[in-house]
Formats: sequence, C-alpha cells, structure tokens
Amino acid sequence: MLIRSLTLTTLLALAGPLFAADGDSPLDIDKGRARPLIVITSSTIDPVWLGLKKSFDDPANKQGVAQRNIKVYSVLNMSGQLDGKDMGQQDTMALIRSLKLGAGALPKVILLGKDGEKKLESSGDESKAVDLKKIFDTIDALPPEEKEIAAPTPPPAAAEPAAAAAPAKGAKGTKPGKPAKPAKPPEMPDD
Repeated sequence: MLIRSLTLTTLLALAGPLFAADGDSPLDIDKGRARPLIVITSSTIDPVWLGLKKSFDDPANKQGVAQRNIKVYSVLNMSGQLDGKDMGQQDTMALIRSLKLGAGALPKVILLGKDGEKKLESSGDESKAVDLKKIFDTIDALPPEEKEIAAPTPPPAAAEPAAAAAPAKGAKGTKPGKPAKPAKPPEMPDD
C-alpha cells in the first residue's frame, strides 16, 4: 500500500507541471487569429511605451492596427493589459513565461506573427527606434501565406449528414446499395 501511494505521489508530482504548462498563455488564444504586439517596460512613463501609446491613439493608426489584426499586450511595472483592459496577474505572468524572456529592466517590444513566431524583437535602446510605422512595415513585408493564416475552424456538423445524403455529382437518381457482407474469417490450417 505504501509503495502504491509513493508511486502515485511521484507520478502526480512529475505530471503536474506538464499539465500546468499546456495552454496557460493568453497568446495561445490569439494564435492563428491575431498578431500580438507585446510591450514590456518597467514604468508607465517609459518613453518607448508613451511613444507607442500616442501612436495608437491616432485614428489613422487605429484603422491600420485593426486591418492588420494586431492585439496590443502591455506589461507595465508587472501589471498587464490587453488592448487597454487589465489582465489578471496570473495571465500577465503566463504571458511573460511564454515569451521565455530573461530578467531585465530594459524596455522590450516584440511582435509575433499569426503563426506564433517572433517577427520583430527589440530591447533596450533598439526599442526607442521602434514606432508603429516600423511595425506596420514588418507586417506588410510578411509572405502572403502568413498574412492569410487563419485559425482552423471545424466544419459544421450539420453539413456532413446533408453531404452524405446528397447523391454524388453526375450520378442518376439511384437507390443506395446494400452494405457489403462482412468477409469470412480465415480458417485455421490443419497440421
């Protein structure tokens, strides 16, 4: 009984982190649907964030952000926001963990594609040069296949029976045939 308990405890201890790591990032929701732009700064008055935020407020840029399916994640002083709405602390930490960033006080700007790969990454002084035009240019330079990636959608269940009931193209109004008889099982050889 003791061995079973120890085995079960060990198994749960090893499997727990594996289950926790699956899909806890808010970025997983956007994969295939939107292009996440992540801005990480240590302060709400960081010049990198203030410059980008001012750009986002311009109506022409808002339209460009919407056309390019950009979702803006901001992590300012360890509090996260998604398109200006607060995220929970757990979601913020999951976002940071999923990016696999090291510790640092420098501002970071990261653009992910719809495929989840990093398309633009800058840190420190490089981040000061990143503006919305550079982000738009990066997205516009992507290959057409990446621009058209969409989240896989399951086919509607109601369409499948209708398609099965409809006769094949070019077939005349015939009755469906009988199902084939099951094959006879092989006989055992006499030795």
